[in-house]
Amino acid sequence: MLVCISKAGFLRSCILRGLPCSLWIASEFTRTRMAAAKQPKEKHPVDIVHQNAIHVETIKKENRSQRLYTLFSINPYKRLHVLTDKPMASPTHDNIEEDPAFLKIIHRACLEPTKKYTHPQTESQEIGWTSRPLIVSDRSDRRLNWPRQNSEITKYMDAAWRLKEQTQNLG
Repeated sequence: MLVCISKAGFLRSCILRGLPCSLWIASEFTRTRMAAAKQPKEKHPVDIVHQNAIHVETIKKENRSQRLYTLFSINPYKRLHVLTDKPMASPTHDNIEEDPAFLKIIHRACLEPTKKYTHPQTESQEIGWTSRPLIVSDRSDRRLNWPRQNSEITKYMDAAWRLKEQTQNLG
């Protein structure tokens, strides 16, 4: 084993032995770590009172964060898959009362956001939230309405395109 007092002595001994310095440092470090790991660690005896105190504290912490839920219902925002009865089975659902509050929640969940809320809930809903036109459209007003007009040339080209499409589809 190589023992060096100073940095210069360490480097000199590494050079004389033909070892790269970093390799020697790594091997010496691992050797000392393994020697420390082989020494048995002293174990403290198990203190039952201390373990019980930790257990009581854990249970108190769990009880603080627990809530008891007794009202259960179906998530109205999750898609329901309704299965039909067997064809020859007798009807079993005729006498079932429907809960109006539940139906109201289900119908409200199916509405579009503009009917559910008064204001947009996200940034992306702001675009197109107000979908009503700013002015009433008047079809007779020539300034705002330009209907499609056909001339002789456009009628001829429409017929030519139709003929071309028909010949391509047949061939």
